Amino acid sequence: MSETAPIATNTAPVASSAAKGDAGPDARWPRGPDGEWLVAGRPLSRVVDELGATPCYLYDRARLAERARRLRSAFPPGVLLHYAIKANPMPALVGFMAGHVDGFDVASAGELRIALDAGMDREHVSFAGPGKQEAELQRAQAAGIVVNLESFREIDILARASERNGTPARVAVRVNLPFELKSSGMKMSGGARQFGVDDDQVPALLQRIAAAGLAFEGFHCFAGSQNLRADAIVEAQQRSYALVREWLDQFPAPLRWLNLGGGFGIPYSARDQSLDTGPVIESLHALAARAAVDFGPQARLVVELGRYLVGEAGIYVCRVVDRKRSRGKVFLVTDGGMHQHLAASGNFGQVMRRNYPIAINGGGGEREKATVVGPLCTPLDLLGDDVELDRAAPGDLVVVFQSGAYGRSASPRQFLGHPDVVEALV
Repeated sequence: MSETAPIATNTAPVASSAAKGDAGPDARWPRGPDGEWLVAGRPLSRVVDELGATPCYLYDRARLAERARRLRSAFPPGVLLHYAIKANPMPALVGFMAGHVDGFDVASAGELRIALDAGMDREHVSFAGPGKQEAELQRAQAAGIVVNLESFREIDILARASERNGTPARVAVRVNLPFELKSSGMKMSGGARQFGVDDDQVPALLQRIAAAGLAFEGFHCFAGSQNLRADAIVEAQQRSYALVREWLDQFPAPLRWLNLGGGFGIPYSARDQSLDTGPVIESLHALAARAAVDFGPQARLVVELGRYLVGEAGIYVCRVVDRKRSRGKVFLVTDGGMHQHLAASGNFGQVMRRNYPIAINGGGGEREKATVVGPLCTPLDLLGDDVELDRAAPGDLVVVFQSGAYGRSASPRQFLGHPDVVEALV
């Protein structure tokens, strides 16, 4: 599919539910003169016809590249941008991102294979996860990537693999920070956690790394995700940095990487304000300057992002197969649903369900309140609850925005035996 067609500049509001306060993303997709949403400058219906199927996920190359370019151009030289593959592991997308970020972070041997197939330099690939299998650790050591240690057990396995292969495993310490990322959608530190090593155990872990002869390279500090408050992200990064600096005289080798995590969120509704990255960038400039003094000129800070890089660059498209009315309420039944987009159904990471931005392709005429559902035999199969949309009929396309992250791979695609969803990079 074309990636060079010009992007139209005229925009139209994304459908919302005024009663629930839900609305479209701030960075809205353009619409053509006939009301069709444009994907890579082309009418959505034509892109879908070329793909030959609905439901589908479509990811826009230009949006992916622009988000990464803006961040990298704003970061100081001492800060690297990594893509967390778990947000969207589609091989074609990962291969595209390899040319626009400085490194990859993986969470399984499967993702490791995707990262290496994409051509990313092994020097800039790291592996995190609390339950790494022995075979996965052996593969990571053989591949020469950085393993973010999450337990003392992993040291012993990597030591044996290092002795067998004659090369010390590259390791960093994932820290269970003694604080949370305030206002984050998903907290991953503070208190008792399965992630990383408690901060009070880090000195002992560093000693074990040295005794085992592993190649120590740095730390991984990930406090949480989906945060729209710059002050909270800045505080977490600065506190992470200060904590690591306390262990300076215990490092087994000079620090090469300090992964400060990410946490950058994207807006999903009218109540969400887009993240102001300005204060975060300013803080990173200051931290990079300090790191060069505290840890040496070889030290680099890493910002690890997933959703923020790809979430707003993707849409989920399904087709209305039936329109029905029940007790005065309109239902649009589609060929897609929670089995392909669990997050949009509200069953992945939402405490209280809120609609993703959703719209009917084309339209522009009569408006109505409707509930958009899928074909599954469960009331959980919900894509849009009581949203104001252009009036739709069977055959019309439904678009769910903000769908570039945690979509297909985070969904129970085998549930009830429906066909799988198609993905395309456009």
